[in-house]
Amino acid sequence: MTKLFAKRFGELEAQLADIEATKRLEALPLSGSSVMEVDSNLLLNWKVKARELMRKACGEASPHMVAFLEAGEVGIYGTEYNALKRLKAVFLAAKEDFEGGYLNTVRNLVQAEVFSSELEQAEELLKSGYATAAAVIAGVVLETTLRDLCSANELEHGSLNKMNDDLAKAGAYNASQKKRITALAAIRNSAAHGKPEEFTAADVKGMIDDVERFLATTLQ
Repeated sequence: MTKLFAKRFGELEAQLADIEATKRLEALPLSGSSVMEVDSNLLLNWKVKARELMRKACGEASPHMVAFLEAGEVGIYGTEYNALKRLKAVFLAAKEDFEGGYLNTVRNLVQAEVFSSELEQAEELLKSGYATAAAVIAGVVLETTLRDLCSANELEHGSLNKMNDDLAKAGAYNASQKKRITALAAIRNSAAHGKPEEFTAADVKGMIDDVERFLATTLQ
């Protein structure tokens, strides 16, 4: 998805040049003066596509998105050309931040999609009778998420239980969440060590559901 976004940023930047190429002096009625304008239909077409890209890449309430919406306002005495210049400045700032890896929304979106796919795989394995394999996959998703949380909170990586303890102490989540993760870690460890007698298919189903809920509150 990051490659797709990068490609789209490039395409829309190129389209900006096409819009700028329509720049022309346009006479104002009554006043006799002229203003610089661009093709309004091309600009509108571009704004719709750019706004959607920035919504996905930056987030609905991000400073980038807010600035983009404000920049697109022409006003009574404004011109499409001046709006274009403002929009271009905001768009290129968002593109630079995206390429620099500073837009956390994209990273979370990609992670969420990857993890969702893995949990779906775990669900299918469980339905097919492979509870141990399903528990291992769900455990990998959980451990990866805890690693990312540790990085975000400047904590060292370690075993699943150690990271769980450290994150709870750091206030990343409450004691109730810590207790549930401890239980999930026990299922994961039993599965990883080939001890299917220590958990049931229902335990694994609950594990997958809990990991999915944990992701919903973590990757936002």
